[in-house]
Amino acid sequence: MMIDKLALGDFQVYGLCDGFFSLDGGAMFGVVPKVLWEKKAPADAKNRIRLALRSLLVRTGKALVLVETGLGTKTSKKFSEIYEISLNPGLQPSLQSLGLKAEDIDYVINTHLHFDHCGGNTVEQEGRTIVPAFPRAKYVIQEGEWNDAQHPNARDRASYLTENFMPLEKTGQLLLVKGNTEITDGLDVMLTPGHTAAHQSVKITSQGNVLFYLGDLVPSAAHIGLSYVMSYDLYPLETMKTKKKVYERALAEDWTLAFVHDPVHAFGKVAQAGPKYEFRPAGVD
Repeated sequence: MMIDKLALGDFQVYGLCDGFFSLDGGAMFGVVPKVLWEKKAPADAKNRIRLALRSLLVRTGKALVLVETGLGTKTSKKFSEIYEISLNPGLQPSLQSLGLKAEDIDYVINTHLHFDHCGGNTVEQEGRTIVPAFPRAKYVIQEGEWNDAQHPNARDRASYLTENFMPLEKTGQLLLVKGNTEITDGLDVMLTPGHTAAHQSVKITSQGNVLFYLGDLVPSAAHIGLSYVMSYDLYPLETMKTKKKVYERALAEDWTLAFVHDPVHAFGKVAQAGPKYEFRPAGVD
């Protein structure tokens, strides 16, 4: 099983993959014409593009942190067919290949609570009881996102599946935060609004090196351009403003970026060419 590994100071960082799924290419690129986006993300006969379900595992020395949990294993056959889901290799098998058990995880961080980012938060036991997949972990979620997930609007109601997050409250594993917050030494969550009002990204710092997990702020390398914004974003103009702020810091401080949905690249960097921003691959072990 191939797992991307990134050296980050004293930390060990692994790019894990729950699998792949497909979404409409037009919806993924919003107002950008297909003649442009298809050069970066080829579409199939149904206009769908292939997307990865990438998680991040971080060993800080003090904590074992998992960022995002993919789609998980609770999806129905019909749901899997609609989204062309292939859970290969799968998040739990990826962890097992590193010699880890679900009980080893200290924190789980969700950038937001759409089903493709938190489906693996919970698992179904015998008797159809749904419980947290990581029994010792604190699940870190923005309070604003938690509230919105419980009272979704008509536009994003289908993206929030309560079985992926409500069981966390019952077991006392829910850790709600407000805004930029340090979770453990060298690991912070930062508000990056646009996709949702309280979307958060994750900043990991060790010995002056920074890795920034973008979440759905920039879901893939093909979305680096400021105007490459998804139709799924509730606040697209806010997305563009947030992207520009993140890029300015990433360039000034030489950040490495981590992508959640790119089918090829787990990591990369942003470069500037005149007024435009471009993707550059990052070296991995």
